[in-house]
Amino acid sequence: MDRVLKDYKYYLSLEKGLSGNTVASYVSDVAAFLDHCGRRPEEIEAADVEDYLVALDDGLSKRSQARMLSGIRSFFTWTVMEGMRTENPCDGIASPKLGRYLPEVLSVEEVTAIIEVVDTSSPQGLRDRAILEVLYGCGLRVSEVVSLRISMVYLDEGFVKVIGKGNKQRIVPLGEAAATAVSGYLAGGRIDGVSGEYSDILFLNRYGRPLSRVSVFNMVKRYAMAAGVQKEISPHTFRHSFATHLVENGADLRAVQEMLGHESILTTEIYTHMDSKTWQGDIRSHHPRP
Repeated sequence: MDRVLKDYKYYLSLEKGLSGNTVASYVSDVAAFLDHCGRRPEEIEAADVEDYLVALDDGLSKRSQARMLSGIRSFFTWTVMEGMRTENPCDGIASPKLGRYLPEVLSVEEVTAIIEVVDTSSPQGLRDRAILEVLYGCGLRVSEVVSLRISMVYLDEGFVKVIGKGNKQRIVPLGEAAATAVSGYLAGGRIDGVSGEYSDILFLNRYGRPLSRVSVFNMVKRYAMAAGVQKEISPHTFRHSFATHLVENGADLRAVQEMLGHESILTTEIYTHMDSKTWQGDIRSHHPRP
């Protein structure tokens, strides 16, 4: 069984090109499922999958259940490809119905307050200001920010190249505010004398190593608190805010999809629902008979 899971892991990493976190999540979910069943992959039937989903229903959200079913379905698709099975036992099993999730979004004023609370008189402040400007100005995932390379930032041309999920590359416009912040950081905030494997990484800690996602998460929380923003936010909140503000101001949904690196337009469409939530609130506030 360990060998099967190891081979599946290689398939996800090398052939599908999924991120390390996604691979680990899929393999963990499949291992938990197989352990629950106590049977070999080729012996699993549709009833086993259905029973497992029923067992999960007691303690996991519908979204987590859907994710686990997706991982299990992917695993059995692979077993069919490898000739271990002739059919996928997940075929015909519908994913749990999900309610539409509307993420927390900052107003333009809240974004501005968080960015402007940063003290740029220190190298760390210059770096943090640049990170916040890039998170909001480009709508990047935190993993994309911490892995961003200097050679992929084109300040004069006004764009950055981003390596997103599945190692897919996209080009995202870099606004004036973000470009100015990055220029300031490179001129007076980035640690000098970095060589070797980290020499091209844009955002570094004081030891000349790449920042972790956790450190960026903590940094965002710290500046939000200092700015008096009470919402529960993370680096991803800047990405949601970037997309929502673009849609609210009339940006083409396909263009927003390209900038976010969404594979499906359906994922991006959530921001049209968030926009409608905004104007519905405006109507309720201003209509003579709300």
